[in-house]
Amino acid sequence: MTDYLNQFLFGYYPYLALTVLFVGSVLRFEHGQYSWRSGSSQLLRRKQLMVGSVLFHVGILVIFFGHLVGLLTPIWIFDALGVSHTAKQVLAIVAGGLAGVMCFIGMVLLIHRRLFDARIRATTSFGDMAILMLIFAQLSLGLASIFVSLQHLDGGEMLKFMEWAQRIFTFRGGAAELVADVHPIFKAHLVLGLTIFLVFPFTRLVHMFSAPIWYLGRRGYQIVRTRNQQSGNQLTTPTE
Repeated sequence: MTDYLNQFLFGYYPYLALTVLFVGSVLRFEHGQYSWRSGSSQLLRRKQLMVGSVLFHVGILVIFFGHLVGLLTPIWIFDALGVSHTAKQVLAIVAGGLAGVMCFIGMVLLIHRRLFDARIRATTSFGDMAILMLIFAQLSLGLASIFVSLQHLDGGEMLKFMEWAQRIFTFRGGAAELVADVHPIFKAHLVLGLTIFLVFPFTRLVHMFSAPIWYLGRRGYQIVRTRNQQSGNQLTTPTE
């Protein structure tokens, strides 16, 4: 039973999560573009939002691209550059730890803001709160895994995860067996990360795929009305 569960979670579940991530995001963009937004509450408690948001976004971007490069870069490239397995492991721990702490502080500020401000809580949907808590749990697992990684400075565990990720992305078999005996905290971290990919298209996180570059070349006018403006009068301003 344990072998079957391991095969499902680390052999099949990654493909399920990545397929839903890709197909779901495309379908939502095609059929639900009006919901393709971050749902900003910037006008409410702006200062706390700015501090928390900057810390969170900088930290999460460093973590994301660090994982992307660290897991998907073939190990022979690091060997050719003279980067030892121990050096790579220490770099991942230090850089990931600093980015993780930064992201954690930002996340705590954002969650506090949504939970303890009545106006913001009223505009927060269940989905908004659920994805925040999922990311918070994933971040907490990642930070906790650092203490386990410190016991494997030879880079042996790191190599297993690199080979696992590269086999998944190149559709090679035997990926699940590589992580069968790793520490449970790493397994939980992998499964929760895949789960975030799975629910990604159904949350506000889709705004990560968007960059409003088309606004730079858009021509047209936007109608702006003041609250006390008399009927029949309107102020028209160009969007350029």
